[in-house]
Amino acid sequence: MAYFIRPFTARDRPAVRRLSCETAFLGLPREGIFADDEVLADFLTLYFTDHEPGSCFVAEDNAAVIGYLTGAKDVRAMVREMRWGARLLPALFVKMLRRKTFLSKTNLRFLSLGLLSLLKGEFFVRDVADVFPATLHVNIDSRYRRKGVGRGLIEAYLDFLRRARVKGVHLSTLSPDARDFFLKMGFDVVYHRRRSFLKPYTGSEVFLYVLGRGL
Repeated sequence: MAYFIRPFTARDRPAVRRLSCETAFLGLPREGIFADDEVLADFLTLYFTDHEPGSCFVAEDNAAVIGYLTGAKDVRAMVREMRWGARLLPALFVKMLRRKTFLSKTNLRFLSLGLLSLLKGEFFVRDVADVFPATLHVNIDSRYRRKGVGRGLIEAYLDFLRRARVKGVHLSTLSPDARDFFLKMGFDVVYHRRRSFLKPYTGSEVFLYVLGRGL
């Protein structure tokens, strides 16, 4: 393949947002799960593309973005910024009200299932930032998977983190295939937890895997 890896630029933002929606929910048709791509893309990518773009990379083939990696060098600083700095999470809630996202039956079902999962304690996330302060998320166009694109993006990001003297990085994934891929990349499973709100869509149990790697 004639693809190459390069740092993210502002012109890549629409392609990254589109790809984030297309690859959400384990590749299931998102229209039947959460029917608002604008809000979904904000939730998945807005902090990274608009507030820490220097920690992001894209894979390009023939001038088209075929994959991306979004990252943050300090996940705790990222969370503070989302809550109290740029107030991204409150702003996203207001945006959902303005767009009438909550009036969709599809969206209400998904959000209700998520709330029930939250009340069960399934959204508890162990703090691993002392050992693995950075985070990443990677998505590849389905037509370009298993061709080395993901490995290239991750290696570029790991080199970036080493130069910044970051001591470790972690990620979370719902995909067993992605889990196995990251294990081959030298990551270890830190813990996993059931996410029952997705079972009505997948028909089987879904687990969130958190993996970390020291640098």
